[in-house]
Amino acid sequence: MTHPSESHPSDVVLRLENITKRFGPLVANDAISFEVQRGEIVALLGENGAGKTTLMNILFGHYLADEGSISVFGRALPPGQPSAAIATGVGMVHQHFTLADNLTVLDNIILGTEPLWRMKSQRYEARRRIGDIARDFGLAADPGQFIGRLSVGERQRVEILKALYRDARILILDEPTAVLTPQETLALFSTLRKLVAKGLSIIFISHKLNEVLAVSDRILVLRAGKLVAERKVAETNRHELAELMVGREIREPKIVKQPAGGIHVELEKVSTGGEGGTPLSGVDLEVHAGEILGLAGVSGNGQTALAHLLSGLIHPAGGRLRLFGEERREWTPAHLVAKGVARIPEDRDAEGLIADMSVTENVIAELYRTDRFNHHGVLDWAAATRFARAIITGFDVKCSSPAARTGLLSGGNMQKLILGRALSLAPRFILACQPSRGLDVGAVAYIHECLVDARNAGASVLLISDDLDEILALSDRIAVIYRGRVSAPVERGHVAIKELGLMMAGHGIATGEPAHAA
Repeated sequence: MTHPSESHPSDVVLRLENITKRFGPLVANDAISFEVQRGEIVALLGENGAGKTTLMNILFGHYLADEGSISVFGRALPPGQPSAAIATGVGMVHQHFTLADNLTVLDNIILGTEPLWRMKSQRYEARRRIGDIARDFGLAADPGQFIGRLSVGERQRVEILKALYRDARILILDEPTAVLTPQETLALFSTLRKLVAKGLSIIFISHKLNEVLAVSDRILVLRAGKLVAERKVAETNRHELAELMVGREIREPKIVKQPAGGIHVELEKVSTGGEGGTPLSGVDLEVHAGEILGLAGVSGNGQTALAHLLSGLIHPAGGRLRLFGEERREWTPAHLVAKGVARIPEDRDAEGLIADMSVTENVIAELYRTDRFNHHGVLDWAAATRFARAIITGFDVKCSSPAARTGLLSGGNMQKLILGRALSLAPRFILACQPSRGLDVGAVAYIHECLVDARNAGASVLLISDDLDEILALSDRIAVIYRGRVSAPVERGHVAIKELGLMMAGHGIATGEPAHAA
């Protein structure tokens, strides 16, 4: 690839000058300027809430900038017009895909590309052209398949095909690996290299340092809405980028071994029905006070059923479930909250928060019936607002006020809001499902520190994660879930990533023996 410093000025395909965007008192983008050259991958790196997505939404016409200008291939880009951005060759693949599940791949790609007055859709020609693009760039896709039947990685390929079908020459990828497996991520990187080899330019928005260093030519770092640094990949490293992102040194919390306390959560031969995805099958599990039990596994192996069970959303079809020594046939969410159970759900958008509600409404959503906020059936809004303010301050949630609509927060700030709601009342048991998924290095370190502090204070934590680095860094004991079965836990330091990988593939799960004994 040609580095920008070696390029002729005519190779500049995109120029942003002094882009500024405000949301009330919050300055999301502060006089940002940069250029993108033909045939390069520029990474836009920053914490959650740093302004990355806002900036790209301005480029694509979803938002209007308060100040500044954008030019594409030397021509001014009309502001606030996605159709103008598309017409000039700008394509965007959003973090949350914009595809219709009940339509085919073909229909999703051609939707909006044909005039309404055309008597007959040119489906044959469209299918042929999609096939050509797919072959050229290694984006295999069945035009006749329904989107709802595709995996996450396949849907992402369709989004990229959709942009290329519209003749995109500048492709914006917003957190493209946030929901991909490692194998799908490698396949995506292979595709991106083919794209730039054919002259396309890519803006790669991410907070994952290893991926940015692996795929980019040049890295732009945003912090608090400002462009604070620009680095060539060959001249920087993970440590420097992490400090540039957050403005300070990042330190992971240290796990000091401590004796485990009494059993807080106990599953004995527990099985579930099919309402929570892959069901649990005869699971034995104990989580003790003062420990973090890490549960690793490839997504879709029963983690959702276990999380729903411990959230009171489903009930055991067989076996026994005890919490703090008490056994009930059917635990409800209200019972669990009253008992001191807090949860960090896997999907913050679908299960954790309601985007159209305010920050205050969301932080009391699981607590509004408690005496703290409910006085003889009347909701105490003053107490609720004070609680929301305390979470905003204590957990560094970047938002304009407790009355702000939650949907306006970045993903990282949404996660901090959920964490604050979960931890502010000193829970006895914390169900942490994928707590750092989609978060930047600073937010991850902060969430890890909060979980370790809760563990040190005597809480029990069940950490469900598909991030093996996270599991190994935080867990006192580690178990693996595979097809609804859970392995016997292994003490911290007594299992390596390779062994965990074998267990995640099913070795030793049926017998409860760790992989190295198989």
